[in-house]
Amino acid sequence: MATNSYKDDEKQVEQSKAKTLGRLFKYLLDYKFKITIVLISMVYAIVISLINPLIMAEAIDNCVRKGNYNRLMLMLGIALVLNVLVVLVVKLRMYIMAKVCNDIIMKIRQQLYTHIQTLDFQFFDSRPTGKILSRIIGDINSLKDVLNNCVTSFIPDGVTIIAVMIIMFIKNPILAASALCMTPFMIGGIIFLEIKAHPRWQLFRKKSSNLNAFVHEDMAGIRVIQSFAAEKETEDTFDGLIDEHRKAFLSAVRLSDGFGSIIDISWGIGTLCMYFVGIVILGVDKVSIGTFVAFSSYMGMFWSPMFNLSNFYNQVVTNIAGAERVFEILDTPSKIVDVDGVTDIPEIKGNVKFDNVSFSYEEGVKVLDNVSFDIKPGETIALVGATGAGKSTIVNLISRFYDVQEGKVSVDGYDITKVSIESLRSQMGIMTQDNFLFTGTIKENIRYGKLDATDDEIIAAAKAVKAHDFIMKLENGYDTVLAERGGNLSIGQKQLLAFARTMVCNPRILILDEATSSIDTNTERLVQHGIEELLKGRTSFVIAHRLSTIQKADRIFVVEDGCIVEEGNVKELLDKHGAYYRLHMAQAI
Repeated sequence: MATNSYKDDEKQVEQSKAKTLGRLFKYLLDYKFKITIVLISMVYAIVISLINPLIMAEAIDNCVRKGNYNRLMLMLGIALVLNVLVVLVVKLRMYIMAKVCNDIIMKIRQQLYTHIQTLDFQFFDSRPTGKILSRIIGDINSLKDVLNNCVTSFIPDGVTIIAVMIIMFIKNPILAASALCMTPFMIGGIIFLEIKAHPRWQLFRKKSSNLNAFVHEDMAGIRVIQSFAAEKETEDTFDGLIDEHRKAFLSAVRLSDGFGSIIDISWGIGTLCMYFVGIVILGVDKVSIGTFVAFSSYMGMFWSPMFNLSNFYNQVVTNIAGAERVFEILDTPSKIVDVDGVTDIPEIKGNVKFDNVSFSYEEGVKVLDNVSFDIKPGETIALVGATGAGKSTIVNLISRFYDVQEGKVSVDGYDITKVSIESLRSQMGIMTQDNFLFTGTIKENIRYGKLDATDDEIIAAAKAVKAHDFIMKLENGYDTVLAERGGNLSIGQKQLLAFARTMVCNPRILILDEATSSIDTNTERLVQHGIEELLKGRTSFVIAHRLSTIQKADRIFVVEDGCIVEEGNVKELLDKHGAYYRLHMAQAI
């Protein structure tokens, strides 16, 4: 089992952390009223917390020491009422911010999901599904605490620290300077740890993404794994990815844990310095007991918020990598988009033309080389050739899942790059060899081809492709709920439902890309009439390795090395004794 792709970390564009945070916090602007209430409640809580030490100093120096107990009781009563209100205000603030943050996370997740659905196939070709899921779910969840703590911790704690410093320097500048002497050391230590920790948290996010991608595909391919008794190999790979994930986490968290240690050391040394200067240098006769008590309280009010800020900073360093990964996808433009001034293509008649079309998935490696053809409305064109010859690429270009590098693809004379993608694809029916069915009822899966289809239209489409009989034999008929990817149906039954889904949308251009590759011969005979119904009256492109399925095609294109080397009907091609004849004889053996 190939697993190297899960050990390769995704390449990620480095972004400014300040820019990323600023972009994240812009979402708060949509909640100005609620944020205003939160800020007002913060101001109240901060003011009360700042005057509490002053009330305490006043109570000690002017009430307790002078025996004025009536005034003492009054002050304590006022302080009690003010602080009870603080508790209520803080609870209100936390409730509002929790709701705001949940709304923002939902909005970002919706934006990301909507944007991903607009991205072109090349984006999905280059990323395992699990890595995309990791960004939609895990990385977005990591943003919640950053948003919440920004308002509930960063702003009030920052304001508290500044206010405490101002009050301390007003009351006693020398004592304040000694108490805060370790602040430069603390700032320097935090900056150093942040520089070292951020790339480690980025690596941890990437390892989480690798693990998620592996588990997703492992579960999707469990039948193959068990069929080849490859459980031990996949378990070893999983253990390796888990180990990488664990090591990345430990490497990052060891540094992040240092933030708290730096704060504790600074707090302890600063407190010692304050008492040393106050008692030994200034003397107890110049510093009152109330002042010492107030400064002790302010020290807690300075370093506790500082500790909270370091935790917030640590959290930002930890989770900013997740924000970077989310915004990176949001900033990824789709290469297949409607250009300015596009128009809707009218009802398609079915003329499809390739003019000297060349295409490459990778620069310098041509998959199609100067391909030209002109298809009349209603023609059925079969594309045959070896795997990798370029057959699927031709139909992908008609559907505009990719854009050509050279030449032009037109439908009814319209350059498909100059008409809206929706108006083009809404008139096309596409069936691939991987006919994906969604979790839901059979009726819902068929209706996916035409969202406003009536029940009668759904039943008619199912009857046309010979799916109706097997559906009615199921316990709940058209209301039968399908398991993931139609796991409770046979391969043939799943493809019959895919035929019905395509039939119900009545496409003007039909593409069948190996649509019968997984159907056995008996089932193929059963649906052949349905296929003929699908092809009738519309331009059709049929890719098939089984030549018996394309005998009635109007023209057959033999594709080799990105070029159409032969074209004609069955008789004409057999008479040539060329490439098609060799394919025919190889299958006849």
